[in-house]
Amino acid sequence: MGENRASVRAVGVGISVVLLVVGAAACSSDDKKDTAKAAPAATGAAAGASATATATKGPEAFAAAGYRGLKPGMAKDAGLATGALESSPVSLLDGCTDFVYKGGPAPDQARMAAEAATEARYKDLNAQADAASGKAPAPGGTLPPNASAKDAAAAAAGSAAAAADSAASAKLIADATQALVAMRFAQEAKDQAYLATGRVSFAATGLRELAAPADARTAEGIGAGSTVEALQQAYGAKGLQLDKRGRYVMPAEGQQGWQYEFTVDGGKVTGMAAVNRDIKCS
Repeated sequence: MGENRASVRAVGVGISVVLLVVGAAACSSDDKKDTAKAAPAATGAAAGASATATATKGPEAFAAAGYRGLKPGMAKDAGLATGALESSPVSLLDGCTDFVYKGGPAPDQARMAAEAATEARYKDLNAQADAASGKAPAPGGTLPPNASAKDAAAAAAGSAAAAADSAASAKLIADATQALVAMRFAQEAKDQAYLATGRVSFAATGLRELAAPADARTAEGIGAGSTVEALQQAYGAKGLQLDKRGRYVMPAEGQQGWQYEFTVDGGKVTGMAAVNRDIKCS
């Protein structure tokens, strides 16, 4: 009887041990499953953080110090070598060579031909006016009391010639002035034509203007579509002022001679550029 009880106890202990081992194995298996589930979750979180960091980097800010690899004073060939510009110029007005950014519109040949004609007329009339202004009109003189009719006729002819020369000179100067006005209109028309796409202008001495495309923004978030109020809030303390052409301008920090220009219409910014007006096209 005692032996039977001992056997039963032994069997019971054996079953308990088996159950404990099975339970431990099951727990270990569950722990591995939980770990496997947690690992992808952690990986997903890390990927999300990386994506957020990439998204917050944002596009390049428009700045006078440089944009899309183009920098103040850069030579035309060096600018084209960056690959940021289309290779064919869109304007040659007044001695500067203008290009649009990659993907911008093709050159408007009709507008370029009109620019060339306007510039040729301006140069021709300006040269004639300069030459005419250097000629002193012949004085009519004063006839003596005993002058003959022939002397009087000669004096009258001289006075008429002098008056004609003066009138011709005055007309040339007036025509040259009108031609200059036409040049200014042509320049403004060019600016408007590339207000949305942006452009880059090179003088013989290097890059003198970066006109921003419509989607560009400064580091402060200013660009096409910004309100004048936002513009003033961003740059009012940095020397922003309204110039005689109706544009808001301010000096470009760290770039001597360069300034930012903001074109506005209807209370909003319609275009912006960084330019050095001291650099002449020709």
